[in-house]
Amino acid sequence: MDVIRKRRSIRRYKPDPVPDKVLNQVLEAARLAPSDSRSQPWHFIVIKNPETKKRLGIAEWTAMAPIVIVGCTDPQVSARWHVVDLSIAFEHIVLAAANFGLGTCWIGKLDVDETIKEALGIPKHMVVVAVTPLGYPAETPEPKERKDISEIVHYEKF
Repeated sequence: MDVIRKRRSIRRYKPDPVPDKVLNQVLEAARLAPSDSRSQPWHFIVIKNPETKKRLGIAEWTAMAPIVIVGCTDPQVSARWHVVDLSIAFEHIVLAAANFGLGTCWIGKLDVDETIKEALGIPKHMVVVAVTPLGYPAETPEPKERKDISEIVHYEKF
C-alpha cells in the first residue's frame, strides 16, 4: 500500500540514467501481469535515444526523461480484452517503477497513435494504448484529493 500511496504523476525528471538492472525488473513486473487466457497481447518499446523520442510527437517534458516506454497491444491475440490487458500490465510498470524510486506519468494514446507507430515501426494492426516517461523524479508533487471510499464502493447493490 505504501507504493500505491506514494506514486505520483511526474512531469520533471533528473537526467540520471536508470540502471538496466532496475529497468529490467520494472519490465518484468509487466510480464508477470495477468491477461485474458494468459494471452499477454502486449508489447513494450523502450526508447532511450533522444532523437527517437523527438519523433514520437509527445510532449517535450515527456521526452526529457531518460527513458520513454510505449505500450502497445495486438488485437489479433486478444480481440476483446487487449486494451484492458495492456492497461493492467502498464499499471504494473508504473507501480514497480515507484517501488524503485522512479517516476512515471501514464499518458493515454488510444486512437492517436499513428505518429508513434510510424516512428517506431509498429505494425498497422497494433494499437498504441499508453506512453510513460521513466526516470528519477526532479519534483515531489503533493498528493491529489481523492473521493472518499464511501463514494465509490457499494455493497450488494449500487
